Amino acid sequence: MKSVFGLLKRGSSSSPKPYGAEDAQDSQLFTSAFAELGVAGSILIPWELRAGEIDAKRINAGRGTKLLQQLWSKDRYMGALDEKSVMRLEKFFDFAIVPPSRDIIVQDEYGNFMVVLLTGSIAVDRLQPWGEQLRLTEAKPGDILGEMSLLDSGLRFSACTTLTECEIAVLSAEGMDAMMTEEPQLAASLVALLGRKLSLRLRVVSARLSDRQS
Repeated sequence: MKSVFGLLKRGSSSSPKPYGAEDAQDSQLFTSAFAELGVAGSILIPWELRAGEIDAKRINAGRGTKLLQQLWSKDRYMGALDEKSVMRLEKFFDFAIVPPSRDIIVQDEYGNFMVVLLTGSIAVDRLQPWGEQLRLTEAKPGDILGEMSLLDSGLRFSACTTLTECEIAVLSAEGMDAMMTEEPQLAASLVALLGRKLSLRLRVVSARLSDRQS
């Protein structure tokens, strides 16, 4: 996380540049992170691959962004992003609708995208080392899933399966790097807010897992 904030701080002092331009200052922090940790590209699951596997269909970006803004405006942390900031996020997200009973995220895989649930319900389950299947939570609209792997390039902690038809917003490593290049201050705010929400959720999950083992 320290390297993420360091790069964001340096990027905030430079003027935005078009994503994909031939420039050494363009961010590749997220798109190159897994390779730098020795994760082979053949086992990395990007959103484009998962979308095909689960029959995800694109939805109108304007509708997706409106739902995202409405949900995050009520969130304790994400509400720090005002309406204009959320509207600026639209170009960096993909928006899709997913049928029920689809595994958007699979436990112990490498994936470089996070998901925001816009409508519907998603089960978050973890298979414990001793074989017990534990339902950690049922995500509700506005909840963020998979951000830990996007931020630290680690294995997925749990599985996320649609219980109903769901509309989702997806932020990939490519989208995150594009944001860092074009909107560094917005990217810095988003990473900070994601870090705070993730820390809170990990504390809750850790406490629950400890209770189950006692």
